[in-house]
Amino acid sequence: MKNKISALVLVVMVCLQFTNCDKDNDVDIIDSVAVTVPVIKSKSEIRNSIAVTGAKSTNSDGKIYVYNDLLFYIAQNSGVHIFNNQNPESPQNLAFIQLEGVHDISVKNDILYADNFMDLVVFDISSVSSIQLLNVEEDMLTYYATFPDDISYYQSDIYPSNNDEFIANYTTVNMPRVVAEDNENIYNWTTEIFMFTDTALANNIGVGGSYAKFQIFNDALYTIDDYRLYTFDITDYNDISLTSTTYMQSWFGGELETTYILKDNLFIGATNGMHIVSLEDEFNPIYMSSFLHATGCDPVVVEGFTAYITVRGGNSCGAVEDQINVIDVSDISAPTEYSTYFLSNPYGLGVKDEVLYVCNDEGINVFDAQNPSEIVLENTYNSSAKDIIPLQSHLIAVGENVIHQYNYVGDFELELISTIQF
Repeated sequence: MKNKISALVLVVMVCLQFTNCDKDNDVDIIDSVAVTVPVIKSKSEIRNSIAVTGAKSTNSDGKIYVYNDLLFYIAQNSGVHIFNNQNPESPQNLAFIQLEGVHDISVKNDILYADNFMDLVVFDISSVSSIQLLNVEEDMLTYYATFPDDISYYQSDIYPSNNDEFIANYTTVNMPRVVAEDNENIYNWTTEIFMFTDTALANNIGVGGSYAKFQIFNDALYTIDDYRLYTFDITDYNDISLTSTTYMQSWFGGELETTYILKDNLFIGATNGMHIVSLEDEFNPIYMSSFLHATGCDPVVVEGFTAYITVRGGNSCGAVEDQINVIDVSDISAPTEYSTYFLSNPYGLGVKDEVLYVCNDEGINVFDAQNPSEIVLENTYNSSAKDIIPLQSHLIAVGENVIHQYNYVGDFELELISTIQF
């Protein structure tokens, strides 16, 4: 959950000319404070920096996406790494798409759609050796930089000065907190400070992990911001249009976090539960129902008539006790709970053939989910994974700067077959 400004609680004197912060200027340094500072970037520079290069390593946290024999690592605020994964035992790093503002991708029929801050960017990846930029739909997406966790102070006198500039992200720096005695010029250095509180492969469409915010269904591309679902017509990738904006906040509130498609329904994980949207009319989604819980961070996946939600509390996620909710969605208009399994600090998850895979701090937990009223933990594999994609052939897990691939062995066992370490 993103931290929101709650109140203007104090003004501190920040000395920006450190060489003058001494007794000669009648200033006493009391201590230092961690101040979150907006990072301003230029839209034109971001757009001009888009490039396709050879394989590169990364040091950025990311998501995974699979399309045919290609494996994508979406390095947040960096770019998209593309691997030939025809042989999962030996994936080959092929290419890198430089996109400073990327967070999610979707692929259909060799056309890759990605966000680049507020732009929707389109590439032809039919030949990975010669990827082509096809289209940049400028200012088509909503983008708001996310505050880091545990913010105490914010420097509010840094902001975009023209329409080409925007707040791309935030950085936290230590600044001295001082008390001015008699020097009125110190007040020219004053900064106001705010206190913060707290599947589709058969249709030649790729598949993402449980934290995905981009989804494609037929000729529609869906994405979310905190409170809205956006639907785009991608019939012509050179002329993409927004067909509908669905305001989800009116349906019991909560911030939208993740998306998952099964058949013609879109399942949205939100901080207050799971929302179900019908895609019968792909360009005009219709809200159907919700399953609500206390505030927490929660991706959702679905198999058959059963949905699985991991709910994590702590930090900015909320005070809810960590758990897995198993939900009956046989009546899409009235989801009901089968059972709850309490599991410490769960993250992403996936399900295949009534076997549920859940990432948490202990590793990858493997559950027998044949009886949704009582799922049973069968195995735990040591891993730093935060999300997974259980393919028919094998399972792919992603952690910070690492991708693990596993073979299915027996009913509830995994065998590590390769690791990509960045």
